Amino acid sequence: MTDLPRVTAEGSERDQRRAAAALAAAGLRPGDRLLVSATASPALLAVVLGALRTGIVPVVLDPGLPAAERAALAEDADPALDVGSAPERLLAGTDEVELADVPLARPMHYTSGTTGRRKGVWSGVLTEDDARALATEEIELWGFGPADRHLVLSPLHHSAPLRFAVHTLLAGGEVLLPGPFDAARAASAISTHRPTTTFCVPTHLQRLLGQDVDWSSFRRLVHAGAPCPAPVKRAVLAALPEGSVWEFYGSTEAQFTVCSPEDWLAHPGSVGRARPGRRLETDARGQLWCAVPPWARFEYWRAPEKTAAAWRGELVTVGDLGRVDDDGVVWLDGRREDLVISGGVNVYPAEVEAVLDAHPDVVESAVFGVPDEEWGQRVVAAYVGTADPAELGAWARERLAAAKRPKELHPLAELPRTSTGKVRRLDLPEVLGLDRA
Repeated sequence: MTDLPRVTAEGSERDQRRAAAALAAAGLRPGDRLLVSATASPALLAVVLGALRTGIVPVVLDPGLPAAERAALAEDADPALDVGSAPERLLAGTDEVELADVPLARPMHYTSGTTGRRKGVWSGVLTEDDARALATEEIELWGFGPADRHLVLSPLHHSAPLRFAVHTLLAGGEVLLPGPFDAARAASAISTHRPTTTFCVPTHLQRLLGQDVDWSSFRRLVHAGAPCPAPVKRAVLAALPEGSVWEFYGSTEAQFTVCSPEDWLAHPGSVGRARPGRRLETDARGQLWCAVPPWARFEYWRAPEKTAAAWRGELVTVGDLGRVDDDGVVWLDGRREDLVISGGVNVYPAEVEAVLDAHPDVVESAVFGVPDEEWGQRVVAAYVGTADPAELGAWARERLAAAKRPKELHPLAELPRTSTGKVRRLDLPEVLGLDRA
């Protein structure tokens, strides 16, 4: 690999000013929403930052969403402007406006809910003090600076990859955009362009370990999004410079822990300790709650009942189960019961089941995850009905984003149920013999 898109802080600044000017000319004001659903590019980063630094909230959607799903989210977000897959159109003019030196808002991302209906994570416009504290926290936590060259390996419509890229630019560093993840291309980018930082999910690490990679340029490789198998973690720790492999536990909504390599080696399988300025505890059900600072607060967009259920004073939960030991080390005992995490993407069975159940030859379905060496978990479906598995797979491909499509479809005469009639999803791997795979 000889060349790839490179975004410098200085070069992006002009485009950010132009984007902000175009947004102002279009009538957008602080607190308004800008919808964008584009692949990673210098223009996407400039538009996101130009919006954020004037208090406009970018709503960043997956560009690969099926049309109907995108339309539903666009209607829910109620944007003042939708630039779709062409953020560069905001950079065509020559007018520029002044920008705040830090983002005055957080992007709004949609996260799946336990009912399968996506929820917008909304923080509104921040006060000046909170905006500065938010940017300072992220930059100081990872030590971003002008000497950093950040490699983007995950899609920028996800919150963590966008957050890492944005704060690298805010700190004066540069960002490399190699395109959709391909292990050979990523390995070449690492070895050739010598990045100092990256964010990735365990699936990326598993694939990269099979490549010839010169890892020596990294000072921080940070992973999250799904549990990392211990053998993979140990192999990455051995391959990279000492002290460079970190992870965190968080969600689209909030960030909870950070785990240094020393903490992980001392407590293998843990997710580290509370991030600075946070405190974690559990309730009687074993559900994790985190006290967060004012700049980390959020609500669910137009869903006050879901917002109320997530908060208890300064404490917030996303429903994960875990424990905090006497040394302050945090352990996840299980994700939300129905959640499948495949390649770092949250997949809620109810959303996939709704698509499968809409097929005329499906009576009912049940979706679950099974361990997968490459993806962490893979999405599997069992169903009752006469639909041919191949035909049902094609039906799902037309209506679901790639990460949500079942990798296996198993017809059954009936689904296992509890005495109260609820489907026993957790029994399905054993029923289908997948627990022995």
